[in-house]
Amino acid sequence: MIYEAGGEPVAALVRGDCEINENKLKKVLGCKEIKLAGDEMVERVTKSPKGFAGPVGLSGIRIMADWSVKWMANSVTGANSLDKHYINVNIGRDFTVKEFYDLRVSKENDPCPKCTGRLVFTKGIEVGHIFKLGTKYSESLKATFLDQEGKEQLMIMGCYGIGVGRTMAASIEQNNDEDGIIWPMPIAPFHVLILPLNTNHKETLEISERIYKGLLDKGVEVLLDDRDERPGVKFKDSDLIGIPLRITIGEKSLKEGKVEIRERKTKEIKKIEKDKVVEEIMKIIADLSR
Repeated sequence: MIYEAGGEPVAALVRGDCEINENKLKKVLGCKEIKLAGDEMVERVTKSPKGFAGPVGLSGIRIMADWSVKWMANSVTGANSLDKHYINVNIGRDFTVKEFYDLRVSKENDPCPKCTGRLVFTKGIEVGHIFKLGTKYSESLKATFLDQEGKEQLMIMGCYGIGVGRTMAASIEQNNDEDGIIWPMPIAPFHVLILPLNTNHKETLEISERIYKGLLDKGVEVLLDDRDERPGVKFKDSDLIGIPLRITIGEKSLKEGKVEIRERKTKEIKKIEKDKVVEEIMKIIADLSR
């Protein structure tokens, strides 16, 4: 591949089944920006159109190669001529390379350079950032320190940040099911959802509000779903938004003096006496927060 770096052409060699990692190439060249050479530069350097460049007979240009090229034998390369290629090309005999670097894009199952392991790819999400600011702001701020020799030096500054939105997205990606989000207790927007089945039933609403206030007094983040909606709609929305605990209050359970507590993650349901529900919720929150 012919690249343009600082206005000059550079040839970078990799195996045909590999790709050049341009960040690695920039680091080797010490350039901030590189780009694939244009048609005019390629024709000037190789005396052929794009697509037929090769190292044999290439001169007047810096040539570097990935380490994987060093041990190749009987290779096929471009012949620097339209519609022509060389076969059985061997490094050292047919062309010379003095600079070898790690230039290619890593692939799964590549050998580890430090042990006998193999490279494994997994998906990740960028949640935190670290930036090196250098002396850009310390110059403006005149932020200096005295070195060991007592000379004044500019501070080299850096900063870091954690993306709240990205953290939430990462959490949701790892904690969900077919019904919706499953918030972990430590970062849930609400710890408990109180769901009265019939908001037109006086006792149901009174018990719901009493439990709501009791949990608020304990410092619990609580959401009271007092919408005049069908129970099925409320249950579906409850699972979708993923609040860790749901307290369901209905006329049938109240006749037994109880309410239902459901964990979003396990879907486990407990029937608890209505006067002990706040105490039970506090225990469950403590367990889920560990």
